[in-house]
Amino acid sequence: MKKLFGEINLSWKRTIIFAIIAGVYTAIMAMIPMTKDTSFADITVSFEVWIFFGILIIMNSKSAKDSALKCLVYFLISQPLVYLIQDVIKHSSLFITYYRNWVIWTVATIPMGFIGYYMKKDEWWGLLILAPILVFLGEHYSTYLSKTMFSFPYHLLTTLFCLGTLIIYPIAIFNNKKNKVVGIVISILIILVMTGLALSKPAVYNTTIFVNGEEHKFDNTYKVYLTDESFGKVYIVFEKNIDDYMVNAEFKKAGKAELVLESPKGEKEIYEIDIKDHTYSVNKK
Repeated sequence: MKKLFGEINLSWKRTIIFAIIAGVYTAIMAMIPMTKDTSFADITVSFEVWIFFGILIIMNSKSAKDSALKCLVYFLISQPLVYLIQDVIKHSSLFITYYRNWVIWTVATIPMGFIGYYMKKDEWWGLLILAPILVFLGEHYSTYLSKTMFSFPYHLLTTLFCLGTLIIYPIAIFNNKKNKVVGIVISILIILVMTGLALSKPAVYNTTIFVNGEEHKFDNTYKVYLTDESFGKVYIVFEKNIDDYMVNAEFKKAGKAELVLESPKGEKEIYEIDIKDHTYSVNKK
């Protein structure tokens, strides 16, 4: 592990090749349909793996200046590639519409790479540099733990990656035993707090299933329910903005649920709902 975090000869050539590979891989994960809503596609929307790449560059740089410049060049190559490759293949305009959101982060890698290098000095204040990174990573851990609980086993690898790197970073970055121990304690506290938050406020997917109309006719005299209440709950509401009734849902987990719409006369319409991470499909049985 020490070789990975400080003993790699990270030349400019290797940095550029590393950036190209990361950009191409991320673009591919974004385009493959089967990776949607999985850990393999999480690299396209969140930071945990990019934090790892950034720390690898910092720990294998020769100076603070070298670290700042290599971080800048790495992200200046890899991030645009993610969008440009998709634009070429899918004839989209992601570079124009989405890359601007990453420009600020790319520029921010200059001070982050420069300051981050000083973690290598193995002083106590290196923990002050690492702590915000650990907190940020902890937020990602909490987010993906919630997603995993909602649609297990999806996002499990990302959750474990966040959990693992929270423990690994203090061990790999510092040689001083005291810094290692304090760093691990900070990480464990973050893990406990973020786990508590995820468990106390589990993910809920709020959405509208039906709107009263030609295809589905109902009002507040109808009943609607899920045959398995562990998936959450459904209910009929009157929406003033459209002056009509809707069937809303609060889903607690992913999977295939059965929804029943029952008239006052006891006539039932049964639907199968395939619930996923913030999306669903409905088919009448």
